[in-house]
Amino acid sequence: MKMNITNKAVLFLAFGMLSLGAAAQKITVPAPSPLQTVTQKFGLGEVTVEYSRPGVKGRTIFGDVVPYGKIWRTGANATTKITFTDEVKLEGNVVKPGTYGLYTIPNKDSWEIMLYKDLTLNGNVGDYKTENEVLRFKVKAIKIPMKMESLMINIGDISATESKLMLLWENTVIAIKMTTDIDARVMQSIDESMKSEKPEYFRAASYYFDNGKDLKQALVWATKATEENPTAFYMFNLKARIEYKLGDKAAGKASAEKSIALAKDAKNDDYVALGEKLLAENK
Repeated sequence: MKMNITNKAVLFLAFGMLSLGAAAQKITVPAPSPLQTVTQKFGLGEVTVEYSRPGVKGRTIFGDVVPYGKIWRTGANATTKITFTDEVKLEGNVVKPGTYGLYTIPNKDSWEIMLYKDLTLNGNVGDYKTENEVLRFKVKAIKIPMKMESLMINIGDISATESKLMLLWENTVIAIKMTTDIDARVMQSIDESMKSEKPEYFRAASYYFDNGKDLKQALVWATKATEENPTAFYMFNLKARIEYKLGDKAAGKASAEKSIALAKDAKNDDYVALGEKLLAENK
């Protein structure tokens, strides 16, 4: 009799534990405003944006869901964060390396953009304090004919020293000019490299050519690079472009043809095409 009671108790306890486990089972569903992190190399550093992406979902966003003239967290859920590992300028305003909250005030024709020190404010914009602002500036709001369903923050139109921080949602685009001053530091690193045991001739020549500096010096370095790397088709392509830019068509043609031959040996169709295009443009 005691054994039967014990067995029943064990069975009852086991059934109860299973029931509790079943009750605690969580339902997994997609996030309504999924998190995205965008990291972009820019200048000599990186820019990272971490934000949640709400959708339009048939609503009117700007002027309704996101009212005009009021502070917005520029996303959903937690604070939208932007991190710079190197100094940049946003619309001419200096921003030191660090992580900031990205807040905005949308209006019909223009937006106010604010970088904010407090990363814990999230959507509690009623507690927003102007003394926590790092900077504030205005940019034009651009209307587009197509609809962007999910909020997108991205970095585009990238060059060595300039790019655009882009915000797109619904029928609105915000483009913030982002610049960085790296020339002095790059020039110093080139000087230091040239004094070292193994100078980076190709990289130095490329920087001089791309940034409109002394082309004769760039050619000296490009020539040294090809002498050290006699099968590097991409180095001969650079040498040809420098020679053509200096007005030496005969030398440019010879270097371009060398680049094409080496690229064919390496089965690199892209540089074959680049070399042939270079020849065609400089007949």
